[in-house]
Amino acid sequence: MANTQQMANAIRALAMDAVQQANSGHPGAPMGMADMAVALWGDHLQHNPTNPHWANRDRFVLSNGHGSMLIYSVLHLTGYKLPIDELKNFRTLHSKTAGHPEVGVTPGVETTTGPLGQGITNAVGMALAEKMLAAEFNQAGHAIVNHHTYVFLGDGCLMEGISHEAVALAGAWKLNKLIALYDDNGISIDGQVAPWFIDNTPQRFAACGWNVIDAVDGHDAAAVSKAIAAAKHSADKPTLIVCKTAIGKGSPNRAGTSKAHGEPLGAEEIQLTRAALGWTSEPFKIPKEVYADWDAKAAGKAREAEWNKAFAAYKAAYPALAKEFVRRMKGDLPKNFNQVAFDAVVAAHTKGETVASRKASQLALEAFTASLPEMLGGSADLTGSNLTNTKSTPAFRVDLAGDVVKTEGKIGRHINYGVREFGMAAIMNGVALHGGYIPYGGTFLTFSDYSRNAIRMAALMKQRVIHVFTHDSIGLGEDGPTHQSIEHAASLRLIPGLDVWRPADTAETTVAWAVALQNANRPSALLLSRQNLAYSPKSDLGDISRGAYVLSEPAHVGIKKTHGVIIATGSEVQLALAAQKLLAERKIGVRVVSMPSTNVFDRQDTEYKQSVLPKGLPRVAVEMGSTDGWWKYGCAAVVGIDTYGESAPAPVLFKHFGFTAENVADTVHAALLKA
Repeated sequence: MANTQQMANAIRALAMDAVQQANSGHPGAPMGMADMAVALWGDHLQHNPTNPHWANRDRFVLSNGHGSMLIYSVLHLTGYKLPIDELKNFRTLHSKTAGHPEVGVTPGVETTTGPLGQGITNAVGMALAEKMLAAEFNQAGHAIVNHHTYVFLGDGCLMEGISHEAVALAGAWKLNKLIALYDDNGISIDGQVAPWFIDNTPQRFAACGWNVIDAVDGHDAAAVSKAIAAAKHSADKPTLIVCKTAIGKGSPNRAGTSKAHGEPLGAEEIQLTRAALGWTSEPFKIPKEVYADWDAKAAGKAREAEWNKAFAAYKAAYPALAKEFVRRMKGDLPKNFNQVAFDAVVAAHTKGETVASRKASQLALEAFTASLPEMLGGSADLTGSNLTNTKSTPAFRVDLAGDVVKTEGKIGRHINYGVREFGMAAIMNGVALHGGYIPYGGTFLTFSDYSRNAIRMAALMKQRVIHVFTHDSIGLGEDGPTHQSIEHAASLRLIPGLDVWRPADTAETTVAWAVALQNANRPSALLLSRQNLAYSPKSDLGDISRGAYVLSEPAHVGIKKTHGVIIATGSEVQLALAAQKLLAERKIGVRVVSMPSTNVFDRQDTEYKQSVLPKGLPRVAVEMGSTDGWWKYGCAAVVGIDTYGESAPAPVLFKHFGFTAENVADTVHAALLKA
């Protein structure tokens, strides 16, 4: 019989040793949650250390990611490819044990956590994906999608506003396979949380439709295990298990204090803690019998083998569904995707419609969602404005029993997130991490500020998440400066690994969608207009996907020589084309370059970039937003906005802020005279 106390003490010892060696880190949380980990990983977690990517594994999220030595210790002890030397290298350059858990770096880590509140929100996304995949693929007698999502979280996660958004949606969606274990130790960096955290957490979760198991002794592994077993029987509610713990459990002088939170215990206190725990092993040494108690390799292989056998039976009975499930979980696009994308772009080009780019996005989505059943849309209470819904994506709903509602045998694929932009973004990250769906969601561009840290996390984690940001400029008009984006495009372009698109017409919008869907390892943001945009005739559609291309040469307006270049994005491309004609009347020839994605263009080779923006030709950029980012292209001038907007009809604002063909032409003319 396993010695659960020694199993927990192994986590405590590794945590304090690794933090001490690194001379930084957070020993208190791992030491306090060690018994909770023994209960979950020892008795319940369905996983296979020899195959961390097994499709039907339970997902585990350490939302309070600063306690990373908990998950590193457990992954090492249970048999993942995380040798003891990696624990010794905790928080060192290029180790697999970073300060906070990072997906794709450490085998067995499901999501990157650390920004508090986002882990529990990712977990909601994972549980949502599981529920939807089960409804979509499971058949009578064949439950191939059947796993839980577990999350550890602390006071800090619950104080963050995003946790309210996530908890409410989890209750509304009746995610009964989501089980959260709350490390209720009452301590944060500043000390006892009681003066500033007075929430009645159990009542809060109950009010949001959760099953709550309160006042569990978090240092009694058997009691925690019993609570988890009860939670697994919940038919229509997610479960919160409130585990009463002491931070830094085992440390004679620091347990229960903020001193245990974020600094090494110190050599003397570690010796006292070892004595108090009865732990006699040297630093980073684990007794063989403790390793044996933790070892999950054989059990994990057996579980996966059993599932493989069940999947083989499923495949024999439903070969098409099985093939589709495998494709979806791999993240591969359908084999006909290139043809679907080509047809959609050609159709947009042929029709040449004058529509807002938000409408152009919906037209593209009609084609893509019809061909890609993995596309999972949504909006933060702005569906009619963001136009993220299509004929193929009816609303996602669950019934009173908690089952996913089906219409003509199909589940809904458009989510009403409510006014929860940050929650939506982090839930989409969780959906993408789980696999099986490509999430996209919409709001106004100015509200990307609410979502920003989750967008950054998607980029850091290299996840295919697509953000639809409409009402992208002062062109939204009367709603005024609170809703008019100025710095947003520029700031989003600064996020490493995020592709930002600001398309000018239906063809560019469709290409943006196609590229975003093909980017399996990076998120994308589509910045779309409220106002109608005329279609710009093109001689070649092929270079749109390279981020920038030559849209119109001076010869198109009767001028033989090229004197300069106008670079424009989105709705301002039409201004550039109009200015080109005005300049031609002055015998000045300018090339018009449409640059829907600066990020994508910047990744092109030097030869292509110089073919679009030749050396020696003065350049002027035109975009209704912050001018800072445009100077890197060697612009002699920028027609932009470095103030906030105003409340007035869009045409009035365009004139007021100088977004007229005449002003663009005058600016270019003046720049050429100075060159």
